[in-house]
Amino acid sequence: MSLDLQLRLLDEPHHLQSVLREVFFDLFERQLEGAIMVNRDARVVWLNDRYATLLGLASPLDALGAPIETLIPHSRLREVLATGEPILLDVMDYRHQMFVVTRFPVKNAHNEVIGAIGILLYERWEPLKPLLAKFKLLQSELDQARRELGKQRRAVYGLDDIIGQSPACQQMKCLAQRAAQLDATVLLEGETGTGKELLAQAIHNTSSRADMPFVALNVAAIPDTLLEAELFGVSAGAYTGADRKGRDGKFKLADGGTLFLDEIGDLSPALQVKLLRVLQEQEIEPLGSNRLLRIDVRIIAATSHRLADRVTAGLFRADLFYRLNVLLIVLPRLCDRQTDLPALCQHLLQQITDRAGLATRSLTAGALACLARQRWPGNIRQLRNVLEQACLHSDRHRLDACDFDQLLPDPVAADTIAPLQETLAQAERQALQAALIACGGNRTEAAKRLGISRATFYEKWQRHGMLEAQQPGSTTWR
Repeated sequence: MSLDLQLRLLDEPHHLQSVLREVFFDLFERQLEGAIMVNRDARVVWLNDRYATLLGLASPLDALGAPIETLIPHSRLREVLATGEPILLDVMDYRHQMFVVTRFPVKNAHNEVIGAIGILLYERWEPLKPLLAKFKLLQSELDQARRELGKQRRAVYGLDDIIGQSPACQQMKCLAQRAAQLDATVLLEGETGTGKELLAQAIHNTSSRADMPFVALNVAAIPDTLLEAELFGVSAGAYTGADRKGRDGKFKLADGGTLFLDEIGDLSPALQVKLLRVLQEQEIEPLGSNRLLRIDVRIIAATSHRLADRVTAGLFRADLFYRLNVLLIVLPRLCDRQTDLPALCQHLLQQITDRAGLATRSLTAGALACLARQRWPGNIRQLRNVLEQACLHSDRHRLDACDFDQLLPDPVAADTIAPLQETLAQAERQALQAALIACGGNRTEAAKRLGISRATFYEKWQRHGMLEAQQPGSTTWR
């Protein structure tokens, strides 16, 4: 400050405000890289010469009265006017150059926002290099922590872990590969024990989200009173007994990755509404919080029911069904992929003996024939259980049919007490196949004879994991 200015401040205190205003604007003019001011309508009322030059103006006067966006298309000064809050440090991209800027509101004596000021702090990055180096270090540590968390929630299985070469299994793998590429919501339908979670992990591990978390939740295993907190999380002190620090829900834990929701058909109506909103908005609201959190989560839902039937019965919302049923994959039953049985048994036996520390086991032809006669209502999970019991109860290196006598029901007796759902499904499969054969492979005619639409016929055929009927001269659908 000059001596002349100091004397003016001492001798003429009644001019203090005008002098300070002069000093303030002199600072903006001479010391800063650039500065601009707008009124409450976001129109320019002042800018310094340096900023005018940067903006390509012949004179600061050329900008007066113009909306700020006409000079700086991505300016955030209007945001400062709306919120009344400063944006203290930001990076602005202007004409392919990066500038470090700060913005703050101008308020009157009544604390009303009457304008805003934007200041260009640095036109070069050099003064910020120490700060940026520290930021990069912190970002690197955060990324490392996220990777470690992701490893704890990493999917284990891939498509190569799905054993089988039967047509039904090959079709399932093909659809899974497509699902991985599309990053769309997937619905898996299949009986218990068909490997729905394994397939979900394989889809995740084949997708672009493979390095991010895979989080699984069985909807049917958690009471409705706790399920909302499990899904969406709990804010700090949301209710008596809640964690003081709050707790993240499965959606937050899966952010950037995949959330596998098993037995989705058992979701309560109230939570169906909330899940629908999450799928539509990609936002969650933790319990006890008024704050919405943006998420990026890919949903893979699974059910042992036929979800469309639950919609018809009024047990599941149609709008949520349409959101989930973007790409449907029906997992075939074990009895519909009999040709995969030898390879599956070999694979499972290897897993069982490795885990139990037993000698390698194999199956005789008689044992395989015995296993092939079963219906396997528990599918692959039941098959594994039976093989594990046989290994633990027998010292044979090659398991024979007699090793399974006490472990398997009489298939003839089991046929007489088959569950109604299974009996109806079997009858439906037989009707579809008989109609298609009778119509020489023409599914339109077969659907007409059965009294259903062609689309319904194809959907049912696909759901049962069946192949086209092969007739002489007829090898394709018509």
